[in-house]
Amino acid sequence: MNVIRADRRRLEAIVSDRSAPQKHVWRANIILATAEGCGTAEIMRRSGKSKPVVWRWQARFMAEGLEGLTRDKTRKPGKQPLPTGTVQRVVDLALGPPPGEATHWTGRMLAKAAGVSLRSVQTYPGGPPTRAASHPHVQAVERSEVCRETQGRRRPLRRSSRPCGRPLGR
Repeated sequence: MNVIRADRRRLEAIVSDRSAPQKHVWRANIILATAEGCGTAEIMRRSGKSKPVVWRWQARFMAEGLEGLTRDKTRKPGKQPLPTGTVQRVVDLALGPPPGEATHWTGRMLAKAAGVSLRSVQTYPGGPPTRAASHPHVQAVERSEVCRETQGRRRPLRRSSRPCGRPLGR
């Protein structure tokens, strides 16, 4: 691969710039090593990147030049968030009584009743709808459960992050 002098200077400037993004630095190092005549295995060893990554950036430099190294390709946008009405329907269902003889809502039951996927129920942006803590009834239930779990203490007991030397339960 032939790298013209101006591009080589710019690549070396990217490598020596302490405030340059690291992804630009290792991309520039791949191209500089290629220009020195190093093989793919040596470039992989120097950069710590895999063979497909080395090939990808070599091909991008040959096709687009230096500008191709300093910008990432655009990607497809992610999934659209659920409409507000659907989110509200899931929250309303979660705050209501569960269907049939169930004692509580599960994520799968909520998803099926609302007509959305389980993942959509689980990744609700404000936390799972089953823990809609802004609703006063849910807050009261959570407080009573915390009091029961802590047996009247204000804070639950915390375990130390260090092992204490004896097995638990003795």
